[in-house]
Amino acid sequence: MQKSLHIMIIYLVMVILTARGLLGQETTLDWKMHNVGQVRQVVTNTGALNAAQPHDKKYNYPFLLNSEYPAGSNEEHIYLSGLWIGAITPQPDTLVSVTRSHFTEDEFYASNEPWDTVWVVRKGDTADIPYLGEYTAVADQDLVCRYNDYNVLNIQDHRPLYLDIIQRSHAWSSPPLNEFIVLEYDIIPTNFDLNDIYITYWQQGEVGENSIGDNWIDDLTYFYPEMQMGATIDGPGGNDATALSPIGVKILTPSDTANVMNWGFHNYTHTDLYNIGRDRKRYEKMSSGEIMENLTEPQRSHWTMSVGPFEQLSVGDTLHFELALVFGRGQQEMMKNAEYLEFLSTRDFRVPSPPPKPTLVVKPSSQHVTLSWHAPNEAANPENYKDPYRGDGAQTPFEGYRLYKSTKSMNGPWTLLADFDMPDNAYGFNTGLKYEFVDEGLLDNFEYFYTLTAYSKPDSVTNFPSLESSLNDNSVRVVPSTEPPKTVGKVRVVPNPYRGDIAYHKYDPPWEKVPGGRLWMEQDRRVQFINLPVQCEIKIYTLAGDLVNTIYHNNPNAGFANWNLTSSVGQAVASGIYLFTVENMENSDVQTGKFVIIK
Repeated sequence: MQKSLHIMIIYLVMVILTARGLLGQETTLDWKMHNVGQVRQVVTNTGALNAAQPHDKKYNYPFLLNSEYPAGSNEEHIYLSGLWIGAITPQPDTLVSVTRSHFTEDEFYASNEPWDTVWVVRKGDTADIPYLGEYTAVADQDLVCRYNDYNVLNIQDHRPLYLDIIQRSHAWSSPPLNEFIVLEYDIIPTNFDLNDIYITYWQQGEVGENSIGDNWIDDLTYFYPEMQMGATIDGPGGNDATALSPIGVKILTPSDTANVMNWGFHNYTHTDLYNIGRDRKRYEKMSSGEIMENLTEPQRSHWTMSVGPFEQLSVGDTLHFELALVFGRGQQEMMKNAEYLEFLSTRDFRVPSPPPKPTLVVKPSSQHVTLSWHAPNEAANPENYKDPYRGDGAQTPFEGYRLYKSTKSMNGPWTLLADFDMPDNAYGFNTGLKYEFVDEGLLDNFEYFYTLTAYSKPDSVTNFPSLESSLNDNSVRVVPSTEPPKTVGKVRVVPNPYRGDIAYHKYDPPWEKVPGGRLWMEQDRRVQFINLPVQCEIKIYTLAGDLVNTIYHNNPNAGFANWNLTSSVGQAVASGIYLFTVENMENSDVQTGKFVIIK
């Protein structure tokens, strides 16, 4: 008996150790968002460009749109996408490692080292990244990460190529650069030499208005061989409307062009993708050189674009690979941006840049907001910035400031409020520089959004246009309101009555906010208690005296509190007359009142 127990303990220990071995090292999952230009694209340190799905709990990613263009439009473009990398090993084995695909889990993961997160590096900044050394940003916003296909090994049917991948992605804030994102990959074998390497980009597009219908079932798929670009295009009409922009994915000139023999492009149905099989069958598709016909009837858009073979890659050597996500206001503008990327690549993406973003300070009060901007120090002053990549050699390319306003969100859409530029030159309006603006006639307790940019003179030598710092990267939220009163006595509920037949979320500015581009839901309803003292307790009752909910308010700057018409256990309340009490916690004064909900 004792011997059997001893054997069982040894067995359990072996099982635990084996399980730990299968898990490989621990991994740290991270994501960041490109948001300085017109494209909002999530990037993860698993190589996936698709963490914006509700089921991706492991990323701790809130439900936001993925590959949104233009910013603030609710038009989404990617459901899932990423790289497949296939090669022949010395054994010889045929292996393929993939980022997240339909019916295939992530096979690339970062380590658990603190530096294997997603780094954010801004234009003009340098970051000390252990696996890159001193890294200086190329674009207005660079995201940098590293991952490999051997860190986590308990993945069904996965046999690693033992690849390290260093990924850098670049986003710009100003036209003509703000309608695409460039991704660079350094692919490095760590265990054995690789032969006949093929690289594939896989995508399921979902192009359309995300908040009004299914946007993945009426897309078209095109391949432009002369441009080395695949595209998903929204079919006209449908229950997701017609999107402003398609999404093109352009493979930029590979570093081993002389040895590249085949380009391939494949369309898949959902079932085809499920039945594609594992490494050998997947590699056969990647290396076939087949180019399938465009899908011109609206349907799901699953496709792969492949290039290879890169003949040999020794341990420690690097295969550099570049691609770009390309957008534009219609197919013609997307193609124009794709052509411009070729020029940009020849310059290693080094182009003139906008001034750094100015510092915006807001001071709200009743029915107006005062906005001011002053540089905290000389180094951060946009008026002093220098740009080594200008062709005209201008020592001070700064030209002016632009102030914008939105009633919708931190990402616009934006309306220009004011433009202040340098006087007495050949550019702009010569208004003269100013550093303060008062926006009046606002509604108290409504949200407004502002952003301030700095912009440059155009480059007269390279014909590069004036460049402007990012709108979305400098935005602020402001709620004008009266100062909180000293005590209760004038508390009111607005709107009263609340009417369920009114689309309050369609007001401008909207009374009810719908986050994340999703459809309006019951919990988005809102009434507001106004004229509240700094610290108070609000209790809401039915007419029969049953307590519905309690709201605790403690805010020295806002004399209001919102309620989403749900009970303390999250149930939506019914139509009826409701009573409330508000107790001032500083002096115990109490006010009572009533309001009406009509659904």
